[in-house]
Order: sequence, then structure tokens, then C-alpha cells
Amino acid sequence: MQKLMRLMGIEAIYPKPKTSTVNPEHKIYPYLLRGIKIERVNQVWCTDITYIRIKNGWAYLVAVMDWFSRYILSWSLSTSLSVEFCIEALEKALQKGKPVIFNSDQGSQFTSNAFTRILLDNEIQISMDGRGRVFDNIFIERFWRSLKYEEVYLHDYESVKEARGRIFNYVDLYNNERLHESLGYLSPANFHYNILN
Repeated sequence: MQKLMRLMGIEAIYPKPKTSTVNPEHKIYPYLLRGIKIERVNQVWCTDITYIRIKNGWAYLVAVMDWFSRYILSWSLSTSLSVEFCIEALEKALQKGKPVIFNSDQGSQFTSNAFTRILLDNEIQISMDGRGRVFDNIFIERFWRSLKYEEVYLHDYESVKEARGRIFNYVDLYNNERLHESLGYLSPANFHYNILN
């Protein structure tokens, strides 16, 4: 029944894991993207966390995306919402370049001193969505939707290892084979690296 509901896009109404918990002791940065024209690679990167259903529980997926090319620069999967897996994804992404602005929601992982210190040390401007404003980070939200409807909802992952392998394959397909009309019918990877060269 669960598989059929997923295929039809029907979802039960019940509490889901909260991936964005605000810590009142952390600094909240203003949203810097309102009215800005995004016109080059590495101008703006964004990040977000989503939950992934695993047999007997949940895993949490974080990804870092370039807004202009829609290229997934890095991602990490964890069974805990601690900041470490977010830092891991950020550090992997920074091996591929550096944005002018880095946008996230106000979740405690992204507002933590450990996370923001890496951005500040790299002289990257920090931008944060307004509370409850999912459309402030629309491109990564669209990626989550594609990932869930085309991969996650079609499979019942037995383990984190299985989820990690299948998500790896999906991100590879998304980055290298999925053609985007908004990118002139190029894949995100092709567009990203053609623009850089």
C-alpha cells in the first residue's frame, strides 16, 4: 500500500522528522538574494537537509548546490542531525570552488559557529532564508522533489548503505545526464564546467 501511495503522490498526514530546528543562541544572518540576478557559476551556493526513510528509522541528507548551474557540488548522508555531516558536505564542496554567497535555512546546523566559521574564514557572505520561507531556497527544494519522486519513494531502503549507494547513483545521473531546459538542454555538470572554462 505504501508503495502505491508513493507512486500516486498520496501522503498520509503525520508528523515528519524536523530537519530545521532553530537554536536561539546562534546568530541568524539576513537573506541576501532578494532582487539579485544570479548570472554566473560560484556566485551563489545553497544547502538544505531532507529526511530519507530507512527501514526502522530515518537518515538525513544534506546537499550543496550551485544556484546558477543547479550542479550538486557535494552531499552527505547521516543517521544523526549533528552538524558534522553538514560540515563534511561543505568542505567537499569547497574543494571544487568558492561562492560569493552561501544560502541556507536557519537550521541549527547551518547557524552553528562550527559551520559559519568555515564560511567566514573563506570570506564567503552568509545568507539565510526567512523563517518558513521554503521558496527562498527553491532550487534545492526542486532537487529534493525530483530525488524523492524519482528515487526515494520508489524504493524501500533496507539500510543506510543501500540508501547511500542509490542516492550516489541518482546524483550522478542528475548531475551528468539530466538535461535542463533552463540550462539550454545541458546537464548541470556540463553547464557548470563549460561556464567555468
